[in-house]
Order: sequence, then structure tokens, then C-alpha cells
Amino acid sequence: MLRCMDLVMNSVDYIAIIDSNFNLVFNTRYETNVNYTAQTVPRSEYINKKYYEVYPNLELEKSTIMRAIRTGEVVVGKNQTVVDFKGVELCTDNITIPIIRRGRTMGAIELARDVTTVDFKTNEDLEKNKEFDELIERMKAIHGQITFDSILTRNVRMKHVINYAKALAALPNHTLIYGETGTGKELFAQAMIKESGIPLSRVVTENCAAIPANLFESTLFGTIKGAYTGAENKKGLLEEADGGILFLDELNAMPYEVQGKLLRVMQEGTFRKLGSNTEKKVNVKIIATMNIDPEEAIEKRILRRDLFYRFSSSVVHIPSLADRPEDLEFFLDHFLKEYNKTYGKNIKGYDRKLTDLLRDYSWDGNVRELKHLVEAMVATSNENILTVSDMPDYVYQRIVKGQDSFEEEHLSAVYQAPDLSGGNPVNMMKYLEDQERELITQALRQTGGNKARASRLLEIPRPTLIYRMEKLGIE
Repeated sequence: MLRCMDLVMNSVDYIAIIDSNFNLVFNTRYETNVNYTAQTVPRSEYINKKYYEVYPNLELEKSTIMRAIRTGEVVVGKNQTVVDFKGVELCTDNITIPIIRRGRTMGAIELARDVTTVDFKTNEDLEKNKEFDELIERMKAIHGQITFDSILTRNVRMKHVINYAKALAALPNHTLIYGETGTGKELFAQAMIKESGIPLSRVVTENCAAIPANLFESTLFGTIKGAYTGAENKKGLLEEADGGILFLDELNAMPYEVQGKLLRVMQEGTFRKLGSNTEKKVNVKIIATMNIDPEEAIEKRILRRDLFYRFSSSVVHIPSLADRPEDLEFFLDHFLKEYNKTYGKNIKGYDRKLTDLLRDYSWDGNVRELKHLVEAMVATSNENILTVSDMPDYVYQRIVKGQDSFEEEHLSAVYQAPDLSGGNPVNMMKYLEDQERELITQALRQTGGNKARASRLLEIPRPTLIYRMEKLGIE
């Protein structure tokens, strides 16, 4: 919960609360004590006024507020432009969360960030967008919307992983989920929590990488007054999660010596608060995630071997996107539809060159990187079809411009120089191009024109092959 509050504080500029009759009962946009850029507007001019009166250009039927109140679900809208009753225009990203009590929707809370000057093609703004998206996922998890149905795939292996994780969710076994960055480890953890049936009030979530090493023990186990200067009686994460689940994200960031004490809790169900000689007993299921292979982490002394063995009966490995090629096409289509809806666009698809480049991109950031890439392209494009020119700069530099360096770095190693012993001059670049053209043509002929197979035969990336074919005029 604390991590969620940090995300709200760092990612949100305005908070509004609307009741079920669409009366605006709170709005920090006009509160000068919490928003230093706010206009000086008397509360009487906007509090308890209809939301569509405060924002008269708003199409209520299409608003995230209307959808959240009607569906009872967390609703996301991005690049939403509104003009308030003072005539001031604002462009925001919104997360709208229904307020539900005893099955009845009482209203909604809207969290908004100002994106009037956001550029989706810069790394800085892309990072801010990722943090806002993390807040979206947290809100959906709190609202119980993340389930195993939220994990989409066409890959057979991935489907087996989902079924295995679903089975583990019903068991008391401590569970370790590992996979590369962006594969969806937290999504799996939240789905397991939902599937377990344990109420969210008994679930504690903590990102181990966010805890300073010198505070880790006190954060995990708690303290008693006098344990050190300034220490007070305080519950730790384990005690707060007693009778429920403790979700430890990025377990590999936990100090090595603390891991041994966590192992004792997992084995015996007991621990001591910092500064105490008294044993406390807890009943906690631990779900942990790692973005590194456990065996590699053990070799590097990032993870204790005995701690891993304690998890070993319930380990979930999420395959990378590179190992699920059928999911790439699926997610390209899925995220295009999702962000068309989020941004109010109607983009039809991707052109062939862009699709070919994306198909052979390495996707080090896996599904998360793909998701943010598609969002950035949809958000900034005004065309019906996405093209290479819609790619964010960091991807364009990595995929397209990087091809130019291939010629200088690799051609001299691929081709042998001509015999110059006779003293006759040779146009080196033309010679290399002719040899390269001949080699590529042979590879395509050998593979029946299949570019993927030809690229493997030539031991170069498929995008590089396509780029060189275009540059050399090879059909």
C-alpha cells in the first residue's frame, strides 16, 4: 500500500472525487494549498457542482467517470483534453476508480496527471509514463481486476505456466516467480493473490529494491522501542501479513544476510523483532519474484542456495517474449486495439516494413517494452497506419540507424579483398557491394526467398537483411 501511495504522489497532479449523481465534491486542481499552479477559485464555484458544468466541453457518455460508475471497473483514459468553466484547457491522463460500498457504486475517484507538454518520443517522458502505468496496474490489483484471465497468450508453454501458477495459488506453498524484466512477474503474483481468495486486507506488498539495505531487517521483522536510537515499537512486513500473503518483489535485492533470517521464518514460522529476545509466530505465505535466473543468482551470491531450495517445490518460470514468437503478432494487434480505445484513435494497423523490423527486434524489455512502444506510436500518430517514422527515438536509433554501422563493422570480415598484385586500381565500395549483393541473392535463392531463413544462413538479424536488400536494390 505504501508503494502505491508513493506512486500516487509521484505520478499524479490532480485528484477529483465525484458522487454517483456526478457532483464534484473534491478537486485538488483548484486547491492552492496542495497545487502551487492552481488558480485562485472560490470553492463555491466548483464544489457540489455537476462535473459536466465544471468541464462543459466534456462528453459525459464517453468520459472515464461515466464508464467507471456504470461498470464498477477501473477505467483508464489518456490524452483527454478538457476545457474548464474558466476557459482553461488541460490535457491529462486519467485513472478513474469506482467507489463501491456494499455492492453499490457511490461515485468515483479520478487520478490525473498533466500531459499537456509530454513528448512520448523522449526517454524521460517514457519513463514517467511507465511509472503511471505501474500505478494503473496497482489500482487494478487493489480493485481485484487482475486475474489469470488478464494474462494473455497464444503460446502453449505459457498456457502451461498459467495453469501451474493457478494450481499453486490454492496451496500454502511459498512461491518464487522468475523471468526477464517485463515478462509479467507481478501480473502473475497479483493473479495468484486474487485466485487464493485471501482478502486484500491480509496482503502486504513490498519492492525489495526500494528498501535501503540498513533498514531491511527492521522493515521486514519490525522493531521494539530502544532497539536503536529513535526506534519505536513497530510491526514489520511479516507481522502485518500474518494470516495472509507477503509479496516480495525483486527478492534478489534483499541483503544476503537477511535472506538467512527470512529462511528461518519460512521453515519454522517464527522470528524476532529487531532488539527483542522474544519469538513471534506468524502464518504467512510468501510470493517472491526475481528478474534473474536463480542458478545465476546463487553463483553470484545474490541468492542463498538454501533459500532457493525452500522455494524449489513451487517455482514459476515465465518465458521471455523471444521464446514466444506467436505472442508478438498477438500483442501487436491487442495493444493497438487497447490504445486506440485509450487515446480515442482509429489506427488500422502497421505497415509491412515496421512489422518486419518489430518481428526481429530483440525485445530485451519483453512484453512491457512492446506495450510501451505501441502506446507511444499510437499516442503520437495522426495516420491510419503506423510506420517506422512513428517509432520512438530510442527504438529507431537501436533498430534502424544501427544498420548503417553494420556495413563498416562486418563487411570487411565477410568478404575477401581482390588481388591487387597487378597494380590495377579497384573501387573497393563497389566491389564490396557487388559481393554482398551476390551473397544475399544466393542466400535468398537457397531459401526460396524466405528472409528469416536467409538471415539465419547469413548469420545476421532479419532487419539487417531487409535493410541491406533495400539499399542494394534486391527485390
